[in-house]
Amino acid sequence: MKLKFEPQRRCPMTKIDWSKYPPVPGFDSIKMKREIQAKIYEETKHMTREEKREHTRKASEAFREEQRLRRAAESQT
Repeated sequence: MKLKFEPQRRCPMTKIDWSKYPPVPGFDSIKMKREIQAKIYEETKHMTREEKREHTRKASEAFREEQRLRRAAESQT
């Protein structure tokens, strides 16, 4: 059976891309991820599935609005 699409590479960045963005000294992304996950867990551990869905929707909406405002501010400079 032939696939109708090409599977995406695991990481779309190449070695050249990575050389443009070197690691930031002292920044631990795994630690940051775990802290964020723990915070979200604490906020939602007693919520029902519907409450968690609404919490996620509101957070997504707030993030999109923040991004919209940031883009608007950047376009004015």
